[in-house]
Amino acid sequence: MTSDFPDLSDLTPGARRILDVASRLFYEQGIHPVSVDTIAAESGVSKPVLYTNFGSKDGLVVAYLLDRHRWWWTLLEDEVARAESPRALAFFTVYAADHMNSRRGCAFLNAAAELPDDHPAHEVIRYHKHSICDLLEELVKEDSAPDIDHRMLGNHLFLLLEGAFAHRPIYGTEMVWQGREMAARLLARPEIVGTPAAGAD
Repeated sequence: MTSDFPDLSDLTPGARRILDVASRLFYEQGIHPVSVDTIAAESGVSKPVLYTNFGSKDGLVVAYLLDRHRWWWTLLEDEVARAESPRALAFFTVYAADHMNSRRGCAFLNAAAELPDDHPAHEVIRYHKHSICDLLEELVKEDSAPDIDHRMLGNHLFLLLEGAFAHRPIYGTEMVWQGREMAARLLARPEIVGTPAAGAD
């Protein structure tokens, strides 16, 4: 996590309760429909306490996505650590699991669709998605032959992964597992996506 993002590791019990309530409501109902009044009431705190801890509703939205990234990234790292090569397939296993992020699809894409372009939460959303893409490329590079275009293959897997997960509210896990099978075939024959151009890194 970059140093520009707030540190959520030392939240007070009250602040943690506010964040947990806000996270549930934001994901289940959307960000715009959920008011600060509702969050404060369901958290059992006053609005001044909420503002003292998070500054504003925008600050709370940023904290919601940061916190969600943190626990989800831990799940991903644990799954990757257990996985056999090609470890990139572990992403599909995590996306198929019911980890509070499936009934209404991707919390980060949902937030991106709701929030204006200048909202500070977009930095967190981009960080989350870039982190996934970067780790996919890193794992592909470590688990594949050196003459493969690792970035292109990683991007193929990212698009398969994200496209399948975006349809989870409609098709359940079916497309995620189909995406995993497609990814496995790509990883078995990575030359399908080509080799790096001459002089490329």
